[in-house]
Amino acid sequence: MKKVLFASSECVPFIKTGGLADVVGSLPKCFDKRYYDVRVILPKYSCMKQQWKDMMQYKTHFYMDFAGQSQYVGVLECVYDGITFYFIDNEHYFTGDKPYTEHHWDIEKFMYFDRAVLSALPLLDFRPDVIHCHDWQTGLIPVYLHDSFARGDFFRGIKTVMTIHNLKFQGNDGVEQFKRISGLSDYYFTIDKLRTGVDGNMLKGGLVYADAITTVSNTYAEEIKTQFYGEGLDGLMRARANDLRGIVNGIDYVDYNPDTDKNIVVRYNYDNVLEKKIHNKRAIQAELGLAQDDNRFMIGIVSRLTDQKGFDLIAYMMERMCEQGIQFVVLGTGEQKYEDMFRWFAGKYPDRVSANIYYSEEMSHRIYASADAFLMPSLFEPCGLSQLMSLRYGTLPIVRETGGLRDTVQPFNQFERTGTGFSFANYNAHEMYNTVMFAKYIFDDRRDEWNGLIKSAMAQDFSWQASANKYQEMYDWLIG
Repeated sequence: MKKVLFASSECVPFIKTGGLADVVGSLPKCFDKRYYDVRVILPKYSCMKQQWKDMMQYKTHFYMDFAGQSQYVGVLECVYDGITFYFIDNEHYFTGDKPYTEHHWDIEKFMYFDRAVLSALPLLDFRPDVIHCHDWQTGLIPVYLHDSFARGDFFRGIKTVMTIHNLKFQGNDGVEQFKRISGLSDYYFTIDKLRTGVDGNMLKGGLVYADAITTVSNTYAEEIKTQFYGEGLDGLMRARANDLRGIVNGIDYVDYNPDTDKNIVVRYNYDNVLEKKIHNKRAIQAELGLAQDDNRFMIGIVSRLTDQKGFDLIAYMMERMCEQGIQFVVLGTGEQKYEDMFRWFAGKYPDRVSANIYYSEEMSHRIYASADAFLMPSLFEPCGLSQLMSLRYGTLPIVRETGGLRDTVQPFNQFERTGTGFSFANYNAHEMYNTVMFAKYIFDDRRDEWNGLIKSAMAQDFSWQASANKYQEMYDWLIG
């Protein structure tokens, strides 16, 4: 039996702010339980719902030296969906109304978490062969394992994997502050180790000391070796190219299943999508006060409203797209300028634009099931999950060819009648607009081809099982 421990700052269903939580919550369920015992460890945040706290059982507690003080570490445990979850408890660090708060405080609390994870392991009756670390919040686990924990027999031979979900966020803080809190010596603060400029860098530490590195799509694995996408770490990514692999994310095909989804008005599947999907479009048009018209081209957007997601392109072309009669159903929050922009267009074109400036899991499912197309013109996108969800629901993605969007959406080829969506190459507003208008033309005038694309989209398999098999191969290679 091979033992793997996932370490992460968030995980569904317990706590979620983004796609990281979906990955860490869904992936462990997909490993073959005859050969792999995969468990998950994360902080016990005070902002978790009471129903999850009530499921947790006390496991152990102890005190450890951290940042010049003796700090309490509690460990709780719960089994959910057949997976064992551990929770690191410390009210000093994990109290608050959300998991991430102020930058410097987040750095300190996740340094604490990383040290606590390793310190707790000998007390858990679980010695992992591999610790699989996710994003900057767990970046010091491979470093500590190399440093103060290296001398213990228990830790000898434990391998580490570092997965980059988004290279933009790295966990930087001034070197002196970083040294004082982490307890790491001067040895680690050179440019070939944890230092970047005047800062210590948690993610860089993980990338230097992990035995293997993964990121969440093949294209992103190549992109981050370049200066444009490398966020200052492209040299390190090139140096570690032989240890870096891209494994595309999946989605939970039980949660995202239009045939059983309780959030949508009319359920449908591959066989009856062309007859039944339209009922969801009619329902959302009525619910949101949009013009009731089966033939009106409807675009869905479910996203954080930020520059990374390409909203500057959308802002530049929004007026022209509205003038073409396209309907937009937008769900999400983010930068004020984009929230205000969608509200303004919803006021100007109430029959065409619905701006839902909040987040709701139920509403997101209804949009995936209702819209004709899904717009995602990202500047960069390590993997992206929304395009996978829209494919699953027969809603055709319109994407920019970057990262996971390029790997998962096959652009429509008019001559061969192949594809699962529409894409454009350059980060250019006119190129995006032309691609949207081409998709609208196929929808309006070549409905047979459009319907063929819907069937192709729904036939894709981006469940977690294919990804889990690739992770298993990597663990086998690491463990030997």
